[in-house]
Amino acid sequence: MKVLVTGATGFIGRNLCLHLAEQGYNVVALCRNTAHPYLISHKNITPVKGDILDRESLAKAMNRCGQVYHTAALAKMWCRDKNDYYNINVVGTRNVLELAGESGVNKVVYTSTCGVWGPTIKHPMNENDPRIDGFAIDYERTKYLAEIETRIYSAKGLNVVTVNPSRVYGEGPITDSNTVGKMISGYLKGKWRIIPGKGTQISNYAYLDDVIKGHIAAMEQGTPGNRYILGGEDISFNTFFSTLQSITGKTYGMVKLPQRVIEAYSRFELLKTTLTGLPPVFLPEFAERLKKDQKYSSQKAITQLNYSITPFEEGMAKTINHIKNL
Repeated sequence: MKVLVTGATGFIGRNLCLHLAEQGYNVVALCRNTAHPYLISHKNITPVKGDILDRESLAKAMNRCGQVYHTAALAKMWCRDKNDYYNINVVGTRNVLELAGESGVNKVVYTSTCGVWGPTIKHPMNENDPRIDGFAIDYERTKYLAEIETRIYSAKGLNVVTVNPSRVYGEGPITDSNTVGKMISGYLKGKWRIIPGKGTQISNYAYLDDVIKGHIAAMEQGTPGNRYILGGEDISFNTFFSTLQSITGKTYGMVKLPQRVIEAYSRFELLKTTLTGLPPVFLPEFAERLKKDQKYSSQKAITQLNYSITPFEEGMAKTINHIKNL
C-alpha cells in the first residue's frame, strides 16, 4: 500500500517512515527539502518535495495513497512570526484533512500532543479530561485548535484518529523540538548542570519506538473520531537526572535552580528577544509551566491498541547509547 507521511524529517516522522518502509509499505515522505540530512534513505521511501501549506504539492503527494500519517507541525519554543504556529499547525492540518477526503484516503492518523491537556493537578489525565488551564504556549493552543479540525472532518465522514504523544525521547537527531535529547546530550558533555526548582516537577516521558508503534496501531485498530494518549512513565526531574547518573556513571555537581531565578532569567530572555530579535533560550510561559506537573495515562491505548510502554530506565539506556555515537 502507498502511504503518505507528512513531516518526514521530524523526530517522529522520520522514524515512522522507516518502520513503515520495513513493513513493506511504499512510503511517500513529504518534506520541504528532499536533501535534508534527517531524511531516512530506504528502497521503500520516496522523498517528495512539498508543503502542507501548498495544497497543490500536498495533493500530488497524496495521490493514490491509501493512508496518511500527518506528523508535520511547528513545535519550536519560539518563532519570529507567531502566526506561523496557526498557519502550520491549524491551516496545514485542515489542508491535509480536506484533501484526504477529496482524494479518497482510507484513513488518517493525526499526531497531536499531550500538551492539549496542559498541566495536571493530582492524578494523571486521560482522553476524557478537560483542560484546566489557559493557553500561554502557542504550540499547545494551535494543536488544540487542530484537534477541533479533526473533529469537524470526522463529523463529515472522514476516517481520522488522533494520537497524543507526551514528552518523546529516543534514538534520533538532536533537534529544537527534541528537548529530552538536548538535556541528555548536554549532560553527557558536562554542560548541563541544572535541575529546575526542587526537582520534584513531574512529566510523562514516552519512548520513541513505543510512540511509532502506537501510530501504526492507531492506523490499524484505532476507532474513527477517537484520540489516544501515547505516553510512558511519569518521572520527576530528580529521577530523570539520577537515572542519567546511574546509566552513564557520570556524576556532576548538579545545581537546583530556584523557580524565582528561572523566572527572572526567562524575563531577561524575553526582553533580549524583544529588543534584538535574537531567539530566546527560554521564555516566561515555559518557566511558569515548571511549577506544574504533566502526568498522563495511556490506559486507553494499552486496552484498545495493545500499546506497550518501555521502562524508563531501559529506554534511557538505549537513548544515551545512541547519543554517545552521534
